[in-house]
Amino acid sequence: MTWLWIIALAAVSFVALAFVLKAPRNGWTAIGAALALGCAGFASQASIALPGAPKEAQERTDKSGAALIEARRELASENAMPNQPNRWMVIADALSRNGQFGDAAGVVLGAVEKDPKNADAWLSLANNLVAHADGNLTPAAQYAYRQAAMANPAHPGPPFFLGLALAGSGKLAEGRALWANFLAKTPADAPYRARFEERLKRLDALIAMQDKQQ
Repeated sequence: MTWLWIIALAAVSFVALAFVLKAPRNGWTAIGAALALGCAGFASQASIALPGAPKEAQERTDKSGAALIEARRELASENAMPNQPNRWMVIADALSRNGQFGDAAGVVLGAVEKDPKNADAWLSLANNLVAHADGNLTPAAQYAYRQAAMANPAHPGPPFFLGLALAGSGKLAEGRALWANFLAKTPADAPYRARFEERLKRLDALIAMQDKQQ
C-alpha cells in the first residue's frame, strides 16, 4: 500500500512541476527521470517498515540546502552578476531547500541544456551533486565546477564552492591552494574577498591542528 502512495506522490509532483510551475515541455523527460531516480533510491535504501528519520536530521538537511542557495546567490550578487533565474533554477532551488539534492540536480540539467554558458546553473548542478553525495566531490561535480568557471571566469562561486568540496573530501591542501591562488588574483576591494579570507583562515587552523596530531 505504501508503494501506491509513493507512486501517487511522484505523479502529483510531476503534475505540479510541469503544469503548476510550468516547466518547459522539452524538459519533462528530465523531470520524469529525476522523480524516477528518487523512487529508485527509495527502493534501494529505504526500509518501509522502519520509523522515519529523526526530525532534527531532516531539519539539518533542509538548512544545508537553503544555505547553499543563499551563499550561491550572495556570491553572484557580489560579483554584480545579473540575477535572471529561469524556471529550471526556481524548481531546482525549491527541491534543494527540501534536501532533495538528487532531484534538484536532475532538474537543473534543463537549465544547463538550455544555456550551456549559464555559470550559475552549472554551479547549482555541482553543489547539488556534492550535497547528494554527502559532501563528497564526485567526478561529475568536478566537471560541473569546471564548466561554471569556464562560463564565467570572474565568478567567485566556482572556486569558493570547489574549495569547500575539496576540503570536505579531505583534500585540505588542494582546497587551500585553490583559495590562495584565487585571492592572489582578487582585487583588494572585492566584496567577496573577506568571505574567502575567513574560510582560508579556518582551513589553515584545521591543517595546523592535523599537523600537530601527526
